[in-house]
Amino acid sequence: MDGRRRHVIPGEVVTTNSLRPEQNVTLIGKKLISTTVGISEIYDDSVKVIPLTGKYIPKINDLVVGKVISHNSLSWELDINSCYVGFLPAQDVFGRNFSSHTDDLTSKLKSGDLVAMRIANFDRTRDPLVTISDRDLGKIDSGDLVKISPSKVPRLIGKRGTMIQTIESATEAVITIGQNGWIVVSCESSEGLLKAKKAIQMVNEKAHVANLTDQVKEMLEKGES
Repeated sequence: MDGRRRHVIPGEVVTTNSLRPEQNVTLIGKKLISTTVGISEIYDDSVKVIPLTGKYIPKINDLVVGKVISHNSLSWELDINSCYVGFLPAQDVFGRNFSSHTDDLTSKLKSGDLVAMRIANFDRTRDPLVTISDRDLGKIDSGDLVKISPSKVPRLIGKRGTMIQTIESATEAVITIGQNGWIVVSCESSEGLLKAKKAIQMVNEKAHVANLTDQVKEMLEKGES
């Protein structure tokens, strides 16, 4: 069996090869069994399952916010709050004339930088390709990162964008929402920044509440921070 990743569910046989069971894998007889819903990974002598709970599953064209982890001579690796890592090709940033010999990738993006990007290609068997070649994409120069559950993102946006418009207009904040649950909040006033961040966390914690928009409005109007 090769080392490619695949989806597994609890009780599913990951492999019958004699490997060392690690995270979320148990040995029953000669079978290595997954104990959770996740992505199986097989290395030289071990096997593990990365749990999917609370993690973002990439979808093509999704806008995501990522953080640069590392780079090689041809691309950057980015944390996208997923069991997958986003790969951003250097040519996407430098253009067609990119040369791995003369262009220094750290002149554009360094470890720790936040980037707004789209998922360009993804097929679940390998890490997704991301792109910044679109309007309003690229390095995020300022703002605070707020992390919420990816499943709560639709609630934060609201029907026809009502929730996010409510938060932005009340705080004068500019909010970039990644489908992966990473949100960047920029605001000229520290009070507006605090209120916007508090409203986002409120949506994350109370996404199940029916009249949530009204509750958020009330909190914002009170001027609490």
